[in-house]
Amino acid sequence: MNWNHIVTVYIKELKDSLRDRRTLISMIVVPALVMPVIMIGVGLIMSKIVRQAKQETPSVMIVGGEDSPAVVAALKAEKNAAGEPRFRFVPPGDYKPLISEKKLRAAVEIPAGFEAALQSGQPVQVTLYHYEGEMRSGIAQNALNDFFRTYREKTVEARLTERNLPVALIKPFEVKRQNVAPPEKVGGNLFGGFIPYIIIILCFTGAMYPAMDLTAGEKERGTMETLLCSPVNRSNIVMGKFLMVLTASVATMLMLLVSMTLTTLLGGSLFGSEQAALAQSTVEAKKVMGGFMPTIDPLGIVGLFGMIAPVAVFFSALLLAVSLFAKSYKEAQSYVSPMIVVVIMPAVVGMLPGIELSAKTALIPILNLSLVSKEMLSGVWNWGYIALIFGSSCLYAGAALAYCVRLFNREDVMFRA
Repeated sequence: MNWNHIVTVYIKELKDSLRDRRTLISMIVVPALVMPVIMIGVGLIMSKIVRQAKQETPSVMIVGGEDSPAVVAALKAEKNAAGEPRFRFVPPGDYKPLISEKKLRAAVEIPAGFEAALQSGQPVQVTLYHYEGEMRSGIAQNALNDFFRTYREKTVEARLTERNLPVALIKPFEVKRQNVAPPEKVGGNLFGGFIPYIIIILCFTGAMYPAMDLTAGEKERGTMETLLCSPVNRSNIVMGKFLMVLTASVATMLMLLVSMTLTTLLGGSLFGSEQAALAQSTVEAKKVMGGFMPTIDPLGIVGLFGMIAPVAVFFSALLLAVSLFAKSYKEAQSYVSPMIVVVIMPAVVGMLPGIELSAKTALIPILNLSLVSKEMLSGVWNWGYIALIFGSSCLYAGAALAYCVRLFNREDVMFRA
């Protein structure tokens, strides 16, 4: 193996690739834009949608309640934090199709004899109808549930007062929830599966177009024969091409890292004050988050890119080998494009709850990277599994690279009719 020849081929391919618009888009433009669009763009859209949904006065239907005027009056008199009516009531009718068609947010069925049952101490049931999974219907259902829970508590307090019993009788103790996990563990648990998912996809797509262009593209342009006629060993040629594909993949990841860092800083300045106000005004948010915002361990980001390095080698060698079978760029696309699904599936599985890192999952390509990245971003460094994953990834990458070199030396592959 002659490194002078390898470097010469690499520089030649690098110059050609930098002139290719598709390579520049996949290597620079896509990773530079994907994180701002996802983290800031989608975040702004989602926050706007949620804010509008919370500000909307939900339309609600009361079914029954003719003989229970007090609870109906209390429900209609319910106000929100701004002092405005909490619900907008519609005339009784067939509520099920209206809720299913999103023309009605929720309905409450008050059974006959509701107030009489309360006065006699008989158990009674109120039914709330809503659209499961629909955000606005869920907000209306939660508001109705809050009203009836408060109404029930007031009824119980009134009964206790009538019997000269303390109200504390029904609430002998309080349960307080306190988060003990540090911010980086919370952030790693929240975003640990999503971040490597994006990095894996961009690592693959960053190597995809250069791999197709340096193999099938050169076959189609008729420049592959000229390169093979040069006084350079084929192993050196394929290594030079491989280094170019690896450069594109690594450059894509580095651009993503820069974009992620800048987006995090910019997003923090944009949303920091709003999130702080939300955390201060929302008691439940304080209980869940423990009074602080989740973060990500910076060393976890470095460890993530260190762990993905052999995966980038594996992707580069595999894509180069698959593209060698194609006679044209279009044919190479038909071979390579379905591989994206194969890459995405293990990454998606790694995001599922209940999938934990073990000796078995540490040997499954891509899935092991997704699982260990979640732990590293949380500040957990299981060095035994990290060594096993890094070693197995290097083994897979070496096998793929050896297979690629072997294919490059086969005439029936290089000049397939």
